[in-house]
Amino acid sequence: MTQRDAAWTFGGGAGVWIFRVLLIAAAAFMAYTWFQPWWSADVAIIQGTDDLVLHPWGIEVVRQVRAAADPALYTMPAFFAPFTWTYFALAMLALVASLFLNMKISLGPVKLPLAAVLIALVGLSYLTAVGLAYWIGDMRATAVDTNFIGRSSFTDPMSTRKVQMVSVLRDGYWYALYAGVALVVLSLIRFLFVRKWRA
Repeated sequence: MTQRDAAWTFGGGAGVWIFRVLLIAAAAFMAYTWFQPWWSADVAIIQGTDDLVLHPWGIEVVRQVRAAADPALYTMPAFFAPFTWTYFALAMLALVASLFLNMKISLGPVKLPLAAVLIALVGLSYLTAVGLAYWIGDMRATAVDTNFIGRSSFTDPMSTRKVQMVSVLRDGYWYALYAGVALVVLSLIRFLFVRKWRA
């Protein structure tokens, strides 16, 4: 049940506006991390460094990898990229809405501000995405007997030679983790800025 009151409030005191600035900064940081590489791998026999690059919406691979590797090892289902971009758009919309929402929802005997709930859900879901990215990457690496993080070797199907590969988590991965934590923390401390947890 939603409390019957003005659904949106665009004004507010100094505390409200400070919180809004903090939330905008956290949302912008989340958007920044979304476009950063989360993981990359360098295959020794291929010129350059970022031969495989993991983004939240999939993996980019260089031409040589596409020619030599089984696509099933690095491609995601056709629905995956549209799904992740839809998630990102909805998450941004939820954060924008939470800037001005003035409603409460009942979770059993407890009434919580909808804005704080939305912020927490976005933060927790982003943390889940970060965890799933690592889990899926590690699972796929294990399937081909390589390490998701660190040095490993695999057999080149074209030459049957052992090839060295070095893979690392990029700064974008850790930034994404921090962005998720920041949003969860903001949802918990919102009441310090917004009187009675209401915007």
